Amino acid sequence: MFSAAPSLVPSQNDQHDQHDEHDPHDPSKDRSAEQPSPRPVTKRDAFFDNAKYLAIVLVAMGHTWEPLKGDSRVLTAAYVLVYTFHMPAFILISGFFSRSFDGSPGKLKRLVTGVVVPYIVFETAYPLLKTYVDGSPQDISLLDPYYLTWFLCALFIWRLTTPIWKLVRYPLPLALGIAMAASATPNIGDDLDLQRVLQFLPFFVLGLSLKAEHFRLVRRRSVRIAAVPVFVFALAFCWWAVPRMNSGWLYHRNSAQELGVPWWVGPVMQLALFGCSLLLTACFLSWVPGRTMWFTALGAGTLYGYLVHGLLLKTADYRGWFDHPALHRPLGEIAVTALVAVIVTLLCTRPVRRVLGFVVEPKMEWAFKPDAVTLAREREKRERGEKREQGGKGEKVGV
Repeated sequence: MFSAAPSLVPSQNDQHDQHDEHDPHDPSKDRSAEQPSPRPVTKRDAFFDNAKYLAIVLVAMGHTWEPLKGDSRVLTAAYVLVYTFHMPAFILISGFFSRSFDGSPGKLKRLVTGVVVPYIVFETAYPLLKTYVDGSPQDISLLDPYYLTWFLCALFIWRLTTPIWKLVRYPLPLALGIAMAASATPNIGDDLDLQRVLQFLPFFVLGLSLKAEHFRLVRRRSVRIAAVPVFVFALAFCWWAVPRMNSGWLYHRNSAQELGVPWWVGPVMQLALFGCSLLLTACFLSWVPGRTMWFTALGAGTLYGYLVHGLLLKTADYRGWFDHPALHRPLGEIAVTALVAVIVTLLCTRPVRRVLGFVVEPKMEWAFKPDAVTLAREREKRERGEKREQGGKGEKVGV
């Protein structure tokens, strides 16, 4: 990637479906199949909006460091550290806010408009950008996710399978088993980026299994304090591991054999990375503020930041802007990092969401038949109106 997501990600869409159970990277859920009465407006949870915004900033920073990291061992260590947990955190939150997905018509509509449509639009936009800006013809394939769009493809598959994960007795061990098997299976192929879908699956399933109190546990003061030495040690370990470890493991898009090691290393690395990613994700979440901050409202627009910042970074890459010598010095790396943080922040703002909402969160009422509950509601409303009119006429006659 985170998410996209959607955050992320996620969405959302988790990025968009944010507060399904309280009431997700958001715009509100559809309970029309359950409650005929109007839905109450509920307050968004600042903690999760803050977490999604901070995660998407880390995603953008990681993508910016990729073309620069070869010249700095410290930057490469920071890159490895961030890649260990930024997408797992985004995916876990996406799973948490997918718990209410039940395959009902309203949820499926949201899945199409909030995930499938943006996937088709940006899966088309990225190859076109490469063709016309880089001058290298790139085929458009909806089966082979390009660059960041893999998260939307994965989110679609994960969310469709949510009812299954809610049904089985031991969902997380099963998801881990699938991820471990995928890491040792090189012939899965590139269609729908299934390696990533399967290897990141445990984080989504874990999110489905969590409750709000689990997030409160990691936000305790003792955990926040403990997170400091954990991150310091993790950064030092990443610095040590830079020349010794293949960073391809962090992307979860290749099998062990494709990374040049025996098949059994894949399942072992899956378990090891899952544990490390989960620990760092908990430490990251412990530092996320729970109160409303200046960036809290931006958590609702993380999918915009995720999808659009990739277009800007690819443009810069195709134009050769990252090759400038000044950007490969410490001050240049810091400046670029700060710049991309500002850019992705602006991309999450309300004006950008208003401009791009027609492709990221389209309404598309014209594309769907009204479901039976909606039709029954409208019919009941008409009947009540007719009764009121008849009652009014009867009163006039009685007078």
